[in-house]
Amino acid sequence: MNEDMMTEAERASIETSGAEAAAGERGKGVFHIHTLGCQMNVHDSERIAGVLEADGYVPATQEQIDAHDFDVIVLNTCAVRENAAERMYGTIGLFNRIKMQRPNLQIAVGGCMAQLDRERIAKRKPWVAAVFGTKNIEDLPKLLDQNRLTDKPQVRVSDQLQEFPSQLPAARASRVSSWVAISVGCNNTCTFCIVPTTRGKEKDRRPGDVLAEIRKCVADGAKEVTLLGQNVNSYGYGIGDRYAFSKLLRACGEIEGLERVRFTSPHPAAFTDDVIAAMAETPNVMHQLHFPLQSGSDRILRAMRRSYRSAKFLDILGRIRAAMPDAQISTDIIVGFPGETEEDFQATLDVVRKARFSTAFMFIYSPRPGTPAASMEQIPRDVVQERFDRLVALQEEITQENMESFVGRDVEVMITGKLCKKDSDTHRVSGREKTGVLVHIGVPEGQPVPEVGDFVTVTVTHAGRHNLLADPDIAAGQTYSVRH
Repeated sequence: MNEDMMTEAERASIETSGAEAAAGERGKGVFHIHTLGCQMNVHDSERIAGVLEADGYVPATQEQIDAHDFDVIVLNTCAVRENAAERMYGTIGLFNRIKMQRPNLQIAVGGCMAQLDRERIAKRKPWVAAVFGTKNIEDLPKLLDQNRLTDKPQVRVSDQLQEFPSQLPAARASRVSSWVAISVGCNNTCTFCIVPTTRGKEKDRRPGDVLAEIRKCVADGAKEVTLLGQNVNSYGYGIGDRYAFSKLLRACGEIEGLERVRFTSPHPAAFTDDVIAAMAETPNVMHQLHFPLQSGSDRILRAMRRSYRSAKFLDILGRIRAAMPDAQISTDIIVGFPGETEEDFQATLDVVRKARFSTAFMFIYSPRPGTPAASMEQIPRDVVQERFDRLVALQEEITQENMESFVGRDVEVMITGKLCKKDSDTHRVSGREKTGVLVHIGVPEGQPVPEVGDFVTVTVTHAGRHNLLADPDIAAGQTYSVRH
């Protein structure tokens, strides 16, 4: 899963989750969580916040965050990129500068890099109070207590999952959109990926537990849920039910008050016709899909240990579009995987031209210590950069054409927030239309300003590079309609 799939506002939502805390209330201590990484990390941060609140801690307000007025700061780390370690240690160093001004501040480090680098963190950064792994979120309050008693770093990192993070309390970052994990871990052996090391083998939650959590989210005001897993569409394979994921999608369609269902990320090799049918036939399942290609070269896909080839990928893509012509399909692509030739790269460009992804998250290959690909012969950086630039240029052209196809059409947008202060002054709001495209809306004069969670049907008037603008002229027959 990809952190770039979220806007800055969405990625920052966990940062302001304490906005409703009572002024002056400190409880056991005021905490702030800084999240790096993907949607799974953001969801884990909601669980971290829930565990801390259950133990008597209070989330920081935005004013307290700006003033560094907190007693505990938690860094939830990611390990996917090459610079993950540098990013983590650099952030810890910044936190230590705050600690110099607030000696009683406790710094905790969790997540994937903590899982990998736990002993090194404690030895190199002795001012860190607690280090906890991806399977030890519930241990954080005890680690903080022990650190206060001993004044020594406390480390708790387990390799085996004892309970699903979803069984822990959560402090949801959004009132109207909820993350719901259906599985953790990964059983694939992609040679470039560190996730199986940091998250462990795949384990699925019981369908009844997942649906119960979704119903609870809806009862608490959520109108949209995103189902999370490293490979969501292999959900149920461990118990021999390969139809479990499509059954889960259809069951979501029976939940009253649940307007939108999304999921990320599926694996192309496990994307079966029953899942396509469930998406197409379940009204509240959105026609949005993140479908990681990684490479268009069959030779490189074999070296990556990806269990599909380009022809199969394009065939599945064709079946998806036949069932859902409006589907917006994004992807991940790695440029410069060890051994990639110009011929291999041309194969990737060819697939991108045929697939016409709505967006693509493109990365220069970065070796992750502990993965098989890290020991393979690497490609010179200047060669990779030149290929990367060509791929970006091609995808930008395709994305722009896709965005322009929305102009003049009416779309339904679920409002997620104001853009910024100046946009509040001009009544501009933002949200996502059904297939996930970000839309910024100018509210016509004299028309009601929608609140977060409202739905606005509006005519798209302009296409940006990666978003849409809707400044409807009602007198000219363009649409603006709010549904609560």
